[in-house]
Amino acid sequence: MNISLIYMDENDRTLAYAASELKKYLERMLEGAEVTVNAAKPSWPLYLKIVEAPEIRNDHFDIQTGPEGGRITGNNARSVLIGVYHYLYLLGCRFLGPGRDMELVPQIKDMSSLYQSYSHTASYYHRGVCIEGSESLENALDFIDWLPKMGYNTCFIQFQIPYTFFARWYHHEANPLIAPEEFTARDAARYSDIMTEELKKRDLLLQMVGHGWTGESIGIPSMDWKASDIQITEKQRAMLAQVNGKREFFHGIPMNTNLCYSNPDVVEAFSESVVRYAESHPGVDYLHVWLADECNNHCECEECVKSIPTDQYIRILNVIDEKLSARKMDTRIVFLLYQELLWPPVTEEIRNPDRFVLMFAPISRSFNSAYQIDDELPPVPPYERNHITLPVNLGQNLAHLRAWQEHFSGDSFVYDYHLGRAHFGDFGYVHISRIINDDIAQLGKMKLNGHISCQEFRAGMPNYLPNYVMGRKLLDIGSRFDDMVEEYYQAAYGDGWQDVLTYLTELSELSDCDYFNNKGPRTNPDMAERMRRAHILTENFAQSAYLAKKQEGALQARFQEILRYHCEYIVYLEDAIAQLASGQTAEAKESWTRFMDTIREKELDFQPYLDVYRIHEVSLNFTGFRKYCGCAAPRRM
Repeated sequence: MNISLIYMDENDRTLAYAASELKKYLERMLEGAEVTVNAAKPSWPLYLKIVEAPEIRNDHFDIQTGPEGGRITGNNARSVLIGVYHYLYLLGCRFLGPGRDMELVPQIKDMSSLYQSYSHTASYYHRGVCIEGSESLENALDFIDWLPKMGYNTCFIQFQIPYTFFARWYHHEANPLIAPEEFTARDAARYSDIMTEELKKRDLLLQMVGHGWTGESIGIPSMDWKASDIQITEKQRAMLAQVNGKREFFHGIPMNTNLCYSNPDVVEAFSESVVRYAESHPGVDYLHVWLADECNNHCECEECVKSIPTDQYIRILNVIDEKLSARKMDTRIVFLLYQELLWPPVTEEIRNPDRFVLMFAPISRSFNSAYQIDDELPPVPPYERNHITLPVNLGQNLAHLRAWQEHFSGDSFVYDYHLGRAHFGDFGYVHISRIINDDIAQLGKMKLNGHISCQEFRAGMPNYLPNYVMGRKLLDIGSRFDDMVEEYYQAAYGDGWQDVLTYLTELSELSDCDYFNNKGPRTNPDMAERMRRAHILTENFAQSAYLAKKQEGALQARFQEILRYHCEYIVYLEDAIAQLASGQTAEAKESWTRFMDTIREKELDFQPYLDVYRIHEVSLNFTGFRKYCGCAAPRRM
C-alpha cells in the first residue's frame, strides 16, 4: 500500500508540517504502508493545499478522497492542518488530551477506509485557550500540539512575559515535597518565544498580554499578582490612582493597581507602551489591552471622577488606534468588558471599530447553569465609583453585554472561566462539560463569535472531557453532547466505559462548582449531605469491578490509573467540604491537609493531569479553607 502526500507550496511550513503529521499517523495506522511526501511519481496521491475563499472568514476545510486519491484543502494553512486532523478523526483516531499518551490510533486493514467525503466551515471564528495556573514548558507545548487536533485555532499567552505561570511550576510554589528549580524572567521570555514558534508552525493565531500595561507603561514590572516592595519615584507615584486619598499599589500589588487616567502623562505613557510593544512584536495577531486586575480601585482625584472608567478607557484606546494608524500598523486590539468596564460608555465611542475586538469576561458568573438568553433582561445598575458589586446572576451579566452591544457591533467573543476555578468543584467533570456545551450553543444568540477559555492547561483529572467538548463544539455547533461523551468514554475507558460514565455523572450531580468557587454561605447543610453521599459513592467505585480488572490497551490502562488515583485523593476533599459545610472547621482542616498531602506526594506521577498549585490556591482562597479552617500555605523544606 503506497500513499503519496503532496503539498503544493513547498515554502509553506504549515503545509509541510501537516504532511509530516499525516504521514506519521498513516504509517502507524496502515501496517506495511509506504507513505511518501512530494514524491516524483505519486501512487495514491493525497493533495494538501490552500484554496482561497475570501467570502469565508471562518476556518474552512474540505476532505475528498477515493480510489484515485484525493485532497484536503482549506482557506488558510491552519485550516488544512485542522482538516488533516479531522480526516484522521474520520478514520477513527481520537485525541483525548494533550500528549501522545492520550491518543487512540486504530489499525486500518482496508484501503477503502481511507475514502472519505466531508466539508465543514467552523461555527465560530475565535476558538482558543489562554494560559493560567501552573505549567511546565512540556505542558504548554503538548497543549499547543493538541489545539488544532481538537479544532481550536488560537492561543493566548498572558502578559508581556508569561513568567508567573511557569515560575509557579518550576519553583513548586504549592508543593514543599519537590525542591524548587531555578527559573527567571529570562527563561520565561525564552519559553514564550518557543511557544510562539510552535503556534506559528501550525499557523495558529497568537494573542498576547492583557493585564500588566498599567505597571509596565510607567516602568513598574508587572509579571504576577504578588505584592511588591519596589521603590517608586515621585513621578511614578503621581501617575498611580488615588484611592482613599493615597497613591500607592492597591493591596501592594502592581498588577492590580490602576492609574490616574485623566493625567495626560498617563495617557501618553500607556498608549506609547502599547504601540512600542506592537511594533516589536509583529507576529501578534491579537493584542489585548486591559486595565488593572481588580475592582473598586479607580482613581478618585478631582479630574478622574468627572468620567466613568469605561469612558477613560475608550479615550486611551482611541489614542492607541491613532498612533497605530499613523504608523500604518493593522494590529488588532482586544478590549475588555470586566469589573468596572462591564458598564458601557456614557460619553465616548470607539472611533475605528475595525481595529478592535470586544471581549466579554463574566468572571463573577455562576457555573451551576448555562447562559440564559431572555428577551427581557434586568436593567444595568447605576455605576458607583469604587462601590460596585459584580453580577453573579447570568441574566445580570448578559444585561451588561447587551448594553455594551448598543455601543459596539464589531467583532467579539466571550472569555470565560469554566476551567479556571469552578471546574475543581465538579469532581466528575460531566456537569462542567455540559455547561461548556450549552454555553457555546448560545453564543450566536449572544451575538458573539467565539470563546477563549481562561484555564489551566493541566485540567485533566479525572479526564480531559471538558476541553474535548469545548473544541468539538466550537468547531461544529451541531455536535451533540451525548455523542461526544460516548465517543470519549469508549475510547478512554474501553470495556466497562458505561460504568465509569455512570459513576462520574453521579459524582458530578453531587458536586457544586459554585460552592467551590466561593458562591453562597460556607455553612450549607445540603452541601454537607451531598458530599457525604459523594464519599460513599467514591469508596464504592474504588472497589468496583472496573477498577479491579486491568485494562489491556496502554491508553485505557493509563486512564484507568488516573481514575484510580482520582478516587484515592477525592475522598479527602469530599470529607473536607462536607465538614466545612457543616461548620466542623477542625475536622475540615485535617481532611483538607490529608487531601493536599496526597496530591503533593504523587504530583510527579500525575503532573500533566492535575494542577496542584491551582487547586491549592483555589481551595484555600475561594472555597475558604484558609479563612474558615486556618489552613496555611506550605512552608518550604
